[in-house]
Amino acid sequence: MLEGGLLIAIYVFVLAGFIGFEVITKVPPTLHTPLMSGANAISGITIIGALLIVGSSDGLLTQILGVAALILATINVVGGFMVTDRMLRMFRRDRGRERSS
Repeated sequence: MLEGGLLIAIYVFVLAGFIGFEVITKVPPTLHTPLMSGANAISGITIIGALLIVGSSDGLLTQILGVAALILATINVVGGFMVTDRMLRMFRRDRGRERSS
């Protein structure tokens, strides 16, 4: 049987997933990019935490979960920067048109 603390942690994780899904589906498209910037900051903190766990853990399961968290958070940060870069490129002026004017 699951230990009391682990059961509570799983319960909080599942509830956070449902609440997060409901919140994200209610966000209008114009606010998705600022929301991505906030998610990048949180994922950066997750990367630091995952590195600490992987470096200091003795159990194999803890190391596997830490590496999985590290990989997923890194993918999220890189994807967020790619989206932000794409958005910023939309606001750049075309250099060729400025010179021909």
